[in-house]
Amino acid sequence: MVKLEKRVLGRTGLNLSCVGFGASPLGNVFGPVSRDDALAAVRRALDLGINFFDTSPYYGGTVSEMVLGDCLRELGVPRDEIIVSTKCGRYADGFDFSAERITKSVDESLQRLKLDYVDILQCHDIEFGSLDQIVSETIPALQKLKEAGKIRFIGITGLPLGIFTYVLDRVPPGSVDAVLSYCHYSINDSTLVDLLPYLKSKGVGVISASPLAMGLLTENGPPEWHPASSELKSACRAAANHCKEKGKNISKLALQYSLTNKEVSSILVGMNSVKQVEENVAAALELLNIGEDLDLLHEVEAILEPVKTQTWPSGIQQS
Repeated sequence: MVKLEKRVLGRTGLNLSCVGFGASPLGNVFGPVSRDDALAAVRRALDLGINFFDTSPYYGGTVSEMVLGDCLRELGVPRDEIIVSTKCGRYADGFDFSAERITKSVDESLQRLKLDYVDILQCHDIEFGSLDQIVSETIPALQKLKEAGKIRFIGITGLPLGIFTYVLDRVPPGSVDAVLSYCHYSINDSTLVDLLPYLKSKGVGVISASPLAMGLLTENGPPEWHPASSELKSACRAAANHCKEKGKNISKLALQYSLTNKEVSSILVGMNSVKQVEENVAAALELLNIGEDLDLLHEVEAILEPVKTQTWPSGIQQS
């Protein structure tokens, strides 16, 4: 049986499955998910070689963490066989990147996840806080948690790519181990590529989320609240329809596109069912045959060319 590829995350020594299990759907953020379905999805993910699970206290107002913790406990997975990542700083009631809240947050997350430590703790969507606070207060607080053994590695997440360089240029070398970027490594926007040499020079590992651009690159289209422009939505709809006419699914093509760059350690995809898990793993294993779809990929890229790299604002104006 062909195994799901593992990739090293920066200098951490962690070997992440190239497809990661995004657990936000377990928090019912895209509709209700029964405990049985959640358990079956996590079990199938483990069976197929997924070892990286990512959640946050923000997802479903802590529900995602609790459900994931219950599933991992019930399945009795050896702790050293899984890599669990959660976040801090963003909660159902808003943002708080203070050292006091972060320190308390970790203990709360560990309790919900039923774990003694998390492998990666990430500051969640830092563009909504003061980046200077992240540098001077949040990262030092996380370093103390690392020394205490509650977290193994430190990450930062967000949408605007400039936030990563701002923080990494100002913190001591080696104090941030990973970044999680989303919606910047997909067919319609691959600007993360430009940042990869910089991140590598800093020894920082890279995780990319939302290869389907939060629903833009799907047959059903994005949710109502999606912040993309009508022009970008329209172009993605045209690309999805073009794939459908050719008997292909744009979501599968988009995931495979994101998986082709091995400098990105893992592509996080939200999953809440056995079917989704199996489809995502199958797409990754079929990468060997992506040559067959190269013509289609070029056609889709041509459709999306007028909106290439178009993004949307996120966060507060940094002074």
